[in-house]
Amino acid sequence: MNRILFALAVPLLFAPPALKGQATPNSGVWSGIIVYSSCNADEAFNESPECFRAAPGAKLALYDDTNRVMYGLEPQESVAGHLGDTVTVRGTLEEDTIRIKSLELMSIGLAVGQKAPAFSARDQFGHTQTLDSLKGPNGTVLLFFRSADW
Repeated sequence: MNRILFALAVPLLFAPPALKGQATPNSGVWSGIIVYSSCNADEAFNESPECFRAAPGAKLALYDDTNRVMYGLEPQESVAGHLGDTVTVRGTLEEDTIRIKSLELMSIGLAVGQKAPAFSARDQFGHTQTLDSLKGPNGTVLLFFRSADW
């Protein structure tokens, strides 16, 4: 009996992922900004105005700035109206095109008028600063700058 069960179980160990119920190997999640496909990764990295102007035959694409790659997006209806938006796309990658399953807008930072959460961080002199220690008589403006070489 044990030999029969072993003979039945071994083929399942070597079955393709789809038979095991696992995700498709090319499925994933990508984040970036929606631009026109007429722009290349270098132009998108430099936020060239060309990336946001319609050109003949150009489609909407995703520029992923974590790996500086441009991806085609299908179906285009899923991204219509999102030019310039920062998004997270879930789907499957087929060559250099993402077949979209879902698209979510990413929010970056606080909304206008929203209060900052309590925090503490070291300043350039090594002193701990908090939101309260930075408050002035007219409020506080916090600016975070992302280095171009991050």
